[in-house]
Amino acid sequence: MDIIFAIEKPKFGGILEYPKMEISSGNTTFIQGASGAGKSTLLKLLNATLTPEEGEIYYEGKDISEMDTIELRKEVILIGQNVYLFDETIRENFRMYYAYRDLPAPDDETMKKYLKLCHADFRLEESCVRLSGGERQRIYIAICISFLPKVIMMDEPTSALDASTAGKVLGNLKAFCRENGITMIVVSHDEKLSEDYADEVITIERREN
Repeated sequence: MDIIFAIEKPKFGGILEYPKMEISSGNTTFIQGASGAGKSTLLKLLNATLTPEEGEIYYEGKDISEMDTIELRKEVILIGQNVYLFDETIRENFRMYYAYRDLPAPDDETMKKYLKLCHADFRLEESCVRLSGGERQRIYIAICISFLPKVIMMDEPTSALDASTAGKVLGNLKAFCRENGITMIVVSHDEKLSEDYADEVITIERREN
């Protein structure tokens, strides 16, 4: 299987040091580790939101430090624990994020398809202002996955969901990503989800320089 990320011992912040790791293309990889081990930071390093002080990270064989970061982030989408939605309807949020990328907005049926995929079956006219944190996160995931990126990375995507809904969302996303050749990388403390849905598990231990 092809390697989409080769991680060559990057260091960050004077305290985080990662081992050499590889992430396979097309798989669902879970990243686990104790609090403070740098799981969320690793995701930010993988799409160049942060830059390592030492070491290299290669994406599809290319050193990401030499890549256009805007283009990289279009292919490698990071969904953090705190997502941003405009104080508009769900439909307008789809349209505004597509406009940001200079892309035509999807039609209503396509929007509904991605919302259903993420168990966010709301009316497109629903205002995002009134939604809970977990509901907003699922809508944001639906918007992001609709772009069909090469890689989608999610930081604790099911932390606000009950176990049943979390399993359904992850199951749907894994099946969709596999069907469309999308690599999914998930930071999660939920070992049950990892057991059920991970193709690979990377465990990070806290290392100090």
